[in-house]
Amino acid sequence: MEKIYSHQTDLSRYDNSWYQPGSRLKILSWFLISRICINTYLPIPVKFKILVLNFFGAKIASSAVIKPKVNIKYPWNLRVEEYVWIGENVWIDSLGMVTLESNVCLSQGCMLQTGNHDFTKSTFDLMVKPITIKKGAWIGAKAVVCPGVTVGSHALLTINSVATKNLNPNSIYQGNPAIFVKHRNISS
Repeated sequence: MEKIYSHQTDLSRYDNSWYQPGSRLKILSWFLISRICINTYLPIPVKFKILVLNFFGAKIASSAVIKPKVNIKYPWNLRVEEYVWIGENVWIDSLGMVTLESNVCLSQGCMLQTGNHDFTKSTFDLMVKPITIKKGAWIGAKAVVCPGVTVGSHALLTINSVATKNLNPNSIYQGNPAIFVKHRNISS
């Protein structure tokens, strides 16, 4: 049976004061620096981008590749292992922890979304859940990974698909919401 929510949203009661991502100075500093060094089309060397991100609390392996115009909400909630590729216009909305294991590929314009709102409550409460992308997984262009999702090792989320639940290893998912399409044949 379908559950029906009969309340009306009342945004005047919205309160996310419990969520403290960092000091105002830290957030403002990151906002300004990221616009110059990370979320830009300026030809900033990748090694310098990694240095800046690590300075702001990220843990980024030196072998990572970060393309132009990447938007990272709070780098102190980001862990990136070896040989990860982060494509142009990727949005990592890291209200909560985002972990990218080795050899992950985030294609152009994809979004990792760790925050959402609870529509079942009239107060529209903020919800924050981590995202983990396991080794060798590929998130296709303009695909979305939702809060709390773990993408299994070598899983593929195809172009424009939306992962609302965990994706099994060595599998291909497609659609909105993403559904299992077939297993990937992975050879070493």
